[in-house]
Parts: sequence; C-alpha cells; structure tokens
Amino acid sequence: MAQLSDDCFAFGGPLMSVDEAVAIIAQRVSAVAETEWVALAEADGRILASAIEAPLSLPPFTNSAVDGYAVRSADLASGAEMAFPVSGRVQAGTSASVAISPGEAVRIFTGAPMPVGADTVFMQEDIRIDGAGRVVLPPGLRAGANVRPTGEDVRKGHAAFAAGRSLQPQDVALIAAFGLTRVEVRRRLRVAVFSTGNEVVSPGSVRAAAQLFDSNRYMLSAMLRRLGCDVQDLGILRDDRASLAGALENAAANADLILTSGGVSTGEEDHVKAAVENIGTLVLWRMAIKPGRPVAMGIVKGTPFIGVPGNPVASFVTFTHVVRPTIMALSGAVPRPLVPMPVRAAFSYAKKLGRREYVRVNLRKAADGSLEALKFPREGAGLLSSLVDTDGLVELGEETTVVTPGQTVGFLGYSNLN
Repeated sequence: MAQLSDDCFAFGGPLMSVDEAVAIIAQRVSAVAETEWVALAEADGRILASAIEAPLSLPPFTNSAVDGYAVRSADLASGAEMAFPVSGRVQAGTSASVAISPGEAVRIFTGAPMPVGADTVFMQEDIRIDGAGRVVLPPGLRAGANVRPTGEDVRKGHAAFAAGRSLQPQDVALIAAFGLTRVEVRRRLRVAVFSTGNEVVSPGSVRAAAQLFDSNRYMLSAMLRRLGCDVQDLGILRDDRASLAGALENAAANADLILTSGGVSTGEEDHVKAAVENIGTLVLWRMAIKPGRPVAMGIVKGTPFIGVPGNPVASFVTFTHVVRPTIMALSGAVPRPLVPMPVRAAFSYAKKLGRREYVRVNLRKAADGSLEALKFPREGAGLLSSLVDTDGLVELGEETTVVTPGQTVGFLGYSNLN
C-alpha cells in the first residue's frame, strides 16, 4: 500500500482553490508499488506499469491498400491509357513469390504483399479489361498510390506507450497488433467506502420517518469502479466517535484509500473530523468550489483519507475534482486534466468572485447549429434529479461573476468525468 506522511496534505491557506488542491495531490501522493501481469483481454482501463516499445513495424511488410492491379510506376506513360497483360495474382495472407516484370500487371487484393518491383496499385473500380484480357489503366495516377509501406503506421522500436497510461480499447488493439499477449500494469487500488450518519439507512432496510436511504455510497462506489478500483463497501457508520475511529483504523490496514460521505463539516454532530484526528492527522479543506466546499483529507496509519460532503451533488462534484486526481496519483496514472468543451450559454447566472462553480445543464442544438447549455431550473446540492436529468456541468472559473445568454462557457459532460 502507499504509505504517506502525516503532513502530506498540509496547507496553510484559509481557502483552497481547486487547482491548488489538484496540485497538492499530484505532488505529494505516491503511487502503489505493486504490479502484475494481465492478459491482453483484461487490459482495458488498467494503468501501464512499464513502457512498451514496438517490437516490429506496422505494417510489417509493404502491402496493397485496395483491391486492384499492381504495376511498376516506371512503366506508366503520362497522359494516355496503357494496357498490361496480367501475369499473376496475389491474395492477402499469401507470399508474393514472383517478381513483376516490366510491362506487366499483377492482380492484387487488400492487405496482400506487394510483388517485388511493383510500387503502385490501380483500384479495380478505375480499370477495364480489353478483349485480349489485358488490364487497361487510366492516366494520372501518382507513383506509390494505394500502397502501405512497411512501418507506415509504427516503426520498430517506436516508444508506443509510456508507463502510467490508462489503457483504452484502441491501445489494446495496437498492443495486439504487436503480437503481445500480456502487459505489466499497476495492481488495482483498494478503496474502502462507507457513509456516516444516523440519518441514513441502506436500501432494503427499514427506514424511519426521519431517515433517508443511502445513495452516496452507491454513487461513489460506481464512480470508483469506473476508475478501475476494487471497492470495499463498509456500509454505514453511526454518529459515534469511538466506533468511527475504530472503523477507520481497521480500514486503513487493508485499503489504499479511505473514502467517506457525510460528517465532514464543523457541526456538533459531524464526528468524522474528530475520529480521524484521534487516530491520525486531518486537514479540513475549505475549497473555493460550489457545490462542495467542505472536504476532509488526512492520513490514517499511513493511508490517505478523504471525506466528501453528504449532499449528493456536492459529493459528485468533489469526487470529480479531489477523489479522481487522488486515484490517478495513487494508481501511477498520467494526470488527465478535464478540458471543458466551449458551448453557448442559454441562461443568466451570477456568482461570487474567487470561487469556482459548477452549474448543472442540458445541451441542445440551436437553430444555427451551435450547441447551447440550458441551466437546470433548481440549484439545491441535495437534488439527485439534477444529476439524472442533465447532461453535464458548466464550469465557471474563479474570475467569472456573471453569465449572460450568448456567452461562451465551458461544458463538462458526465461521460468524461471518469
């Protein structure tokens, strides 16, 4: 497990910006050291532990890009049709064992190796066959057309993938094209997740009139799994400082990260803060972000701890901007900054200077074809429907104070946040 120092997240400022939080995480969190080899079929979404160089060129031999006829460009006349006898046929997967002779053409198919001496291929749609069975080629085709040279895609020895890359399906395809069957990856992170508070119960349990069914734990666990984590669901812990401290200490022994929901503010019944301080160290971050301001980070027995707010929208937003970069740092992944897409605002909004805010919106296509963002009509941080019934978030930077219709704003789609 990644063992961190007790002052890892120490910060002296009264209010932390989102960028400051991400920078501290990236600089001070160490990746887990353990690696494992996995079959290529299981590699999607895993974090590469070691770089991969191309063991062969792609394509490994010069081949035809189309079905057609291979010729020597030196035999072609400019500005006039030419007729060539067809001296052979090469299919994909077979060897071009016979070299082409001057003034001849060879029937060839997509992916088939080029005959020795041939360097140009005419598409079969562009030719005709004369009465003598010769192929008649039109003028104007450039030398080398419709041919894939050896190494056109990737050269042997090319640094194809750096360590820390989160593998995607297209990466898996390239590795397969190299003929590799296994890759070395970082082991999956083990994240212990629990909710806190007397006011929540698990779905399926008996709910008292003043209680809510716990939704955050399921949302956070799903977001963690999308980031490739192994989730340890520890259920709900009641508002008791001693039991909270014991549960945190037990979780630290087997997890790379502890993630809690609720109880991280400064109220009399917010016991998570005190429980962490009993057995470790804690920095309660007051982040300049809405929704989501109170976020607790600390160290419990060398294991990082993050406590996100109990309101579901605040929990979702702070996961994206605090938990996600922590997961990436712990897993050894190369950071992937969130890049908002420019869209046109179809709403008015006012906000405080110096605070980053995230507005829940839907996208629509305007009459001129541009994408417009429409604000969800309600703003409460406890409204789960505002996450379900929208397409994503508009990010308003610290310097923005007013949004007017027609203004360009940055949009983050929910599908891009994991």
